[in-house]
Amino acid sequence: MGRIWRISGPLIIAEEMKGAQVYEIVEIGEEGLIGEIIGLEGDRAMIQAHEDTVGLEVGQGVSGMGRILTAELGPGIVGSIYDGLQKPLTVLMESGSFLKRGVKVSRLPRDRKWHFTPQVAAGDRVNGGDIIGTVPETELIEHRVMVPLGMGGVVKEIGEGDYTVEEPVAWVEVDGEVQGLTLMQEWPVRKPRPYKRRLAPSQLLITGMRIMDYMFPLALGGKAAIPGGFGTGKTVALQQLARWAQTHLNIYVGCGERGNEMADVLYSFRQLKDPSTGRLLQEKEVFLANTSNMPVVAREASIFVGITIAEYFRDMGYDILLVADSTSRWAEAMREVGGRLEEMPGEEGFPAYLGSRLSSFYERAGLVECEGSPQRRGSVTIVGAVSPPGADFSEPVTQNTLRIVDALYSLDVSLANRRHFPTISWLSSYSLYVDAVRDWWSNVAPEWEQTRATALKILQEEAGLEEIVRLVGPEALPEKDKLLLLVARMIREDFLMQSAYHEIDTYCLPQRAHSMLATILKFYELAGKLSEEGISVAEIRSSPLVYKISRMKDIPHDEFDDRIKQLWDEMEVGLVSHKGVA
Repeated sequence: MGRIWRISGPLIIAEEMKGAQVYEIVEIGEEGLIGEIIGLEGDRAMIQAHEDTVGLEVGQGVSGMGRILTAELGPGIVGSIYDGLQKPLTVLMESGSFLKRGVKVSRLPRDRKWHFTPQVAAGDRVNGGDIIGTVPETELIEHRVMVPLGMGGVVKEIGEGDYTVEEPVAWVEVDGEVQGLTLMQEWPVRKPRPYKRRLAPSQLLITGMRIMDYMFPLALGGKAAIPGGFGTGKTVALQQLARWAQTHLNIYVGCGERGNEMADVLYSFRQLKDPSTGRLLQEKEVFLANTSNMPVVAREASIFVGITIAEYFRDMGYDILLVADSTSRWAEAMREVGGRLEEMPGEEGFPAYLGSRLSSFYERAGLVECEGSPQRRGSVTIVGAVSPPGADFSEPVTQNTLRIVDALYSLDVSLANRRHFPTISWLSSYSLYVDAVRDWWSNVAPEWEQTRATALKILQEEAGLEEIVRLVGPEALPEKDKLLLLVARMIREDFLMQSAYHEIDTYCLPQRAHSMLATILKFYELAGKLSEEGISVAEIRSSPLVYKISRMKDIPHDEFDDRIKQLWDEMEVGLVSHKGVA
């Protein structure tokens, strides 16, 4: 038991703390505020408080809990809304509209019973990571109950029935001692969960966003960053990923973002349905809401709680997507605490360990072979937003993130000003997963690689012509370049632009995306032949086919294949025979 010696915002220095350990959880003051020891010097402990410190006084007690920050893992996580410390906000709301400091609440429901179906029998030997049974958590997620990692023995008793998360579902003899296994286990949030081996990514993460899936693909188990200035649509892009990504479970971490944005996320997810199953999206989502008005240092905890939950479900053999909005707010919290600790500042005041701390988060992504039996694979894909001040991508958080991730979706302020959404720049974005997903795409669309390369080349050539157009105007260009500008505009506006709020266009399957881009390039091929025969680009531009191509986004999914086939037939007849060209 120690006592407060100094208070500086979220940083508290306590004395008489001999025997404490780094990262140990403590309770501070009369209200028992949660804090975490981040440094020790003699008998003094530096503590970052995860709750508001207003009203604390020097001399109040500080008591160590003898454990480090852990996440409770078990049935009841999916569909929940937590704060940064995994406190369920829906339960806390029952006590009033505002969160009270120091409130203690179970992170998993203790009174709810879950139906457990065993998959092993008495007498079987089990080891850490083995699946011993299942619980139907939601209609979309079957919770696979695993033996805690590091534990193993012979099953003495196990049975089907209804259990709370604290009641033993099985009894296992470990080194001559019989121990009960419950549906719940705990894991330190800063410690990565182990696995047998890491595998090379090979499957496309289907996001429903054409520019991501087709132009700059992200693989299952990959890591990506979405940097962008204010108003460029980072939050909407991450919401789209969390809504439509075809993974088994999506985790949305709101790290220091505005409260109204989190409220919009939570409201919309209660209404939307998963496109592949028709079930409510809430049945495959987990939310961690640590908004900008919540304690600043809890942002770090929210990030690590989120990735720990992701690894837990990965170990069941699921594909998990975690989106973090945004890691810049987390870095700002590190800078604030570092300043109060009087640490030597690095670039722009951020701590010298900024890069390693970011790496400790992003490197927990990956496609792995899981521990235990039966043999299974799981993946965690991480997409983090970065909010560089003034859209300056040379600032430290963005630069340190770029050293870690393998895919960059750069958001462009000029595109936002032109109302082109998503504002992902096709000139400065990149993906190192193109080779990894080539085989996947070859089974869906064998021409994908060539089609993608052709489209990117057209867009790059358009960028090269822009300065000439600004100087002399488009009419001074030769017909060949005029046609290229027309087709580049069609690629930008009819393919890359995608409305997050359109009933049909909000989600686009990879096969549909390929058909759309192939149609535009087919038009380019046929129009090029007309141009060589002397037909002006102005006449080609006035063709009704240009309008029909622009409305491909609005075609209902069940009519798409027939309508596109009809459009190709019209292009073959109308363009080749000069019909349909005004």
